[in-house]
Order: sequence, then C-alpha cells, then structure tokens
Amino acid sequence: MSARIRQEWSRSAAWALLGLALLAGMAGPSAFVPGKVATEEAFLAARPCHGETAAPDVTNCTRTTRGTVLSVESAKSGRATVFRVRLRPPMPAPADQPIDLDRHGDLSERIKPGEQVEVTTWRNVLVAVSQDGVRETLPGLPDEDATVFVAVALMALWSAALAFVAAFGAGRRARRLATGRPALPRVSFGGGKGVGVIVVPAAAAFCAGHFWDAWTAVVMTVIVWAVVAVPVTVLALYWDREPSPASSSAGQPDAELERSN
Repeated sequence: MSARIRQEWSRSAAWALLGLALLAGMAGPSAFVPGKVATEEAFLAARPCHGETAAPDVTNCTRTTRGTVLSVESAKSGRATVFRVRLRPPMPAPADQPIDLDRHGDLSERIKPGEQVEVTTWRNVLVAVSQDGVRETLPGLPDEDATVFVAVALMALWSAALAFVAAFGAGRRARRLATGRPALPRVSFGGGKGVGVIVVPAAAAFCAGHFWDAWTAVVMTVIVWAVVAVPVTVLALYWDREPSPASSSAGQPDAELERSN
C-alpha cells in the first residue's frame, strides 16, 4: 500500500471520528429542547396572579409589582449601552435587580428618580416595565429559548454530515488509487462555508422564534434549515470542484471536504 493510499484512509477515519464526535455533541443541546418548550408553553399560558382572569396556579402566573425608581443611568451591558433603572428596596425578586431598558425607547425619556413604575415578572424572569400605559417588554424571555438550542444542534448536525461526506470521499479516493484509477482533488472547505454552517441555522431559529411558538417553532426551524442546507450542500460539492484532466475517466466525482489552512 502506497503512502498516499494510507494517507487517504487515515483522512477517512479522522473525518468519520469527527462526524461521530459532532453527533455526540448534538445530543447535548437536543436534550434541552423538550424542557425549554415546556417552559415556553407555561410562560405563554400564564395569566395575571390577580384580577378577574386570575390564574388558578399562583406558581405559574404573571405578577405586577409597583415600585419607586431609585436611580437611572446609561450603562454598558456587553457591547450595548442600556438605560439602567434601579428600584427602591424592598422589592421582591427578580425586580430587586437592576433593570436594563432600551436606551432609545419611550420609557428612557419618561422615567425619572422618585417616580412610580410597574414591573411584571413571571417566576424568576423580568417580563416588562410600564409607566402610565407605556410598556416595554424586556429581552431574554423564555419564548425563544427552544429555537436557540435547536439552532446549535443543527449546526452540529450539518457539520457532522459534512464530515461524513469527507470521510466517504477520502475512502472512495483510497479505493480508486488502490485499483489504479484516477481520483479528483478534494473539494476545499474554507472559512466562508464554515460561516454558512453557523449563520443558516441561527437565521432559521431567529425567524421561526418570531413567527411561531413552542413545538411549531422547533419544527419550522428544522424545515427552514433543511430547505436551505440540503440544496446548498449538494450544489457546493459540484460547483466548487476544480476541473481535472482525469474527469473523463474518473466518472462521478468524489465528494469530500477539507478545511483549508
């Protein structure tokens, strides 16, 4: 067995192991999806704790608490600048923590120290802040968490599929070389394609999370991703193949991806 054939078999094994590792990694975020969906469904079904439509289960209701503004300021939250509001204690959790509002929102122009605001919470989640009928819903609500985990799982799944394609291509190339037949060069897998593997599932999750809820959002995330990922992967294997003098005798091109350095 020549050194090149051994090299191709080694690449095939390495790609196959990488694919298996990615599939195993996919199991992690996938396992969280049912729990995230259940939490989202509970959040969407929650009713106010008090009033004519009060929820019978006080552990799964939205609670509105009135508080007095202690201080307001512009503050950094990661890379963004937010309008941070602190309420005068005592306040029940989680309203006792600083509340970050949109720096360009309506409330940022209205709220002043000493004024009253209403804070809506669900379990340990800050839901919204309102004052005199002006309401701002806060980010980080549990109604989009499930699709985020689905997106991460799809990134791993797509990467695993590409790794298995590469493993098959390397194995096929090794067999052709062993029988004296020509083999085409590998299809390169550069950084641009790697970005696509991340961006497409993330975009699918973002869209599905905004248009659908719970399991419907999960299913639509997978469908939107598949509609894009499958044809793009197939077309990339054909369009990115460099012409080779061996094309006429090699038959159907091998399908393998290799990360470019």
